[in-house]
Amino acid sequence: MDHITETPTMKGPADRFTGDVYLNMLQAPAEPGRLAVGLVRFTPGARTNWHSHALGQTLYVTDGIGLVGTRDGNIVRVAAGQTVICPAGEEHWHGATGTTLMAHIAMVVGDGTGDGTTWLEPVTDEQYGQPS
Repeated sequence: MDHITETPTMKGPADRFTGDVYLNMLQAPAEPGRLAVGLVRFTPGARTNWHSHALGQTLYVTDGIGLVGTRDGNIVRVAAGQTVICPAGEEHWHGATGTTLMAHIAMVVGDGTGDGTTWLEPVTDEQYGQPS
């Protein structure tokens, strides 16, 4: 058993996020397992770029209110205690609302060559929007 008492907080890189995002890796993929888990905190208005995961992604919201959007223009509002499952290959983004913080635990299973994430272009302000 490994008892991890602290993980360093890293600022999310500007080539993958808009706004201020902070990440604590809880589990890095290590053979034979391929699970990657991170606690991600978004300040108001902060969000990921468009991206997809070879084997999908599960998001569990731990705090605040957030948004998850897909290429078809669907944006769902999520709150603490809710889970979103993004299917394999689906291009999507996630982040905080314009007025609230949001934190989630992001879980992905790597594809054997990394975490299986393909990072794409930033989400525009028009795509980000605010659902009613």
